[in-house]
Amino acid sequence: MVDTCHDIGRSDLVECAELGVSELVTNALLHASAPLSVRVRGTREHPRVEVRDGTTELPVLPGGETHDEDDLLLTFGRGLSIVARCSTAWGVEVEEDGKVVWFVPAARSGETMVEGVVTGAGPAPPREPSPDEMSIEILGVPLRSFIDFQRHYRELRREVRLLALAHEAEYPLAKDLSDLFGRLEHDLRDGIGAGQIEEALHSGAATTDLHVVMPRATAATIGRFIELLDLADAFCREERLLSLARTPDQQQFQRWFLGEFVRQRDGEAPLAWQDLPVSRRQNSIS
Repeated sequence: MVDTCHDIGRSDLVECAELGVSELVTNALLHASAPLSVRVRGTREHPRVEVRDGTTELPVLPGGETHDEDDLLLTFGRGLSIVARCSTAWGVEVEEDGKVVWFVPAARSGETMVEGVVTGAGPAPPREPSPDEMSIEILGVPLRSFIDFQRHYRELRREVRLLALAHEAEYPLAKDLSDLFGRLEHDLRDGIGAGQIEEALHSGAATTDLHVVMPRATAATIGRFIELLDLADAFCREERLLSLARTPDQQQFQRWFLGEFVRQRDGEAPLAWQDLPVSRRQNSIS
């Protein structure tokens, strides 16, 4: 952590970054489950430290502008109260398979605790049947490429959400992207066959066919996601994030995968991944 702060030219943040991450890692080791990881995200101007664990329980944040130390001790242990004093913003991002406790290190710690926030979508509500449903077949999905897509999407979703939350004025496009992701979230969770992917992974298969039933409007929404990912790539490059835009291989797979929903909504026959020109897919499955 110290080396990273020096490498990005933010030596002024070393003390608070080191103190905060030490407390969060200790807290995770005591109260959470594996896997545990620590990393730095955000931008060089506004780096953010993230400690991820495999526990999905939603923590209860202390409320109000003044916080009772005993409540903090009961809720998180001493670690989180220290983080609240050595950061300019902090919070908990709950995901499907774990959570991330994050903080933006301050130049110096203080006596006042910054109020934290909990973000992250809860379980999707049941989808109501639609009279305009259609069947879509996504053939020959390479599972490694899909998992890479899923990981990239989660990273990007978290990145723009947390940048918008902590630094909305500096990154207005992050707020726009975060709002768009939020509007698409339910359709994406319901629509891309994640449950079938999980079953195929458990079976040890390398590829699988997905059979999805969805309203035509949902297929149109997924089509918009292709444009959103392209916009996010431009944002990643322009804002010099400490996380990367998509590689060409990732772009190729994602445009095929998401594009199948659009093509079949428009009445075209399924086009299997293996039937694409080799030049468009050979690197994505290596």
